[in-house]
Amino acid sequence: MIAEEAGVHLSTVSRVLRRDVDGGPDEQLSENARRVREVARRLGYVPDPLAVGLRSGRSKVLGVLVPRLADVALANMYEGIEEAVTALGYQSVVATTRDDPEQQRRWMALMINRRVDALIVADASLNGGYVDELVKRELPFVLVSRRYEDIVSVTCDDELGGHLAGTHLVDLGHEVIAVAGGLPYASTTQDRIKGLKAALQERGCDIPDERIILTGVTGPDGRAAAEKLLSLTPPPTAIFALNDWAAIGVMGALRDHDLTPGKDVAVVGFNDISVSADLPIPLTTVRNPVRQMGEAAGRLIIDRLEGRAVQSQLLQPRLVVRNSSDPRMARRLNGSG
Repeated sequence: MIAEEAGVHLSTVSRVLRRDVDGGPDEQLSENARRVREVARRLGYVPDPLAVGLRSGRSKVLGVLVPRLADVALANMYEGIEEAVTALGYQSVVATTRDDPEQQRRWMALMINRRVDALIVADASLNGGYVDELVKRELPFVLVSRRYEDIVSVTCDDELGGHLAGTHLVDLGHEVIAVAGGLPYASTTQDRIKGLKAALQERGCDIPDERIILTGVTGPDGRAAAEKLLSLTPPPTAIFALNDWAAIGVMGALRDHDLTPGKDVAVVGFNDISVSADLPIPLTTVRNPVRQMGEAAGRLIIDRLEGRAVQSQLLQPRLVVRNSSDPRMARRLNGSG
């Protein structure tokens, strides 16, 4: 159809479009080539990545494995990946594994069979799992969001984030502090707890294991953890939820017990998803630069593919204080303090 509308031979169309997708020299175009490009754009022509791969040895497609996209933070991270790789001439395809080992191996095999050039892995486990299998293969990959051993990764400094949360709570005068949510096999969980514990120990506080309830990363998970924590003696005066959705669940459980977040029990989350500032009681949280993390991971894997030296990157978090931990924020916003 392109050849017919442009009034040229099919071989001319093939030559022009192949030069475009293979990155050939941008020499002065003939009038025929200009017409081919114009018609191709008008008809919405998209090159077949498999056909391109057969010619170039590369598909220009990257696979991305994430635990879930219902999580706003992970969705924003993937948008960063997509934007970065598209700008560099690649496409990305994403699959959700739900942190399930069977799904992880299934998607790894499918991505490899579909001839992706590389993988970006956002669901690494401290237990190794399928990432250990990836190491043995020739397919290039990088980790994002979670770290594992010395594999190249782009992560937030989760330990620093936990330290910021702990310092904030102790400075407010809290001594009975607890942890809710999180996944025991994820570096994000373990590093955030490690940072929190370090901040508490620096100020002469401690957090026993019974006050660390790792139930998961959803709102119901946070609510379930809070219910267990509130049954302890003494109950916590502050709860560090390991992500914002778990923190929202914690706040729901507090309200069920006629407790006010920020007044009766301080609550701190992690990630600073967009809804955090708009809750009835705005959530104090550690801002995680997830979109920048995705962009950096996208650029990093392409650097690796194109033979440039790569190394792990650690992005910096920032504490955002709101009413759920510090009622003085509410008084300042209302002009009364």
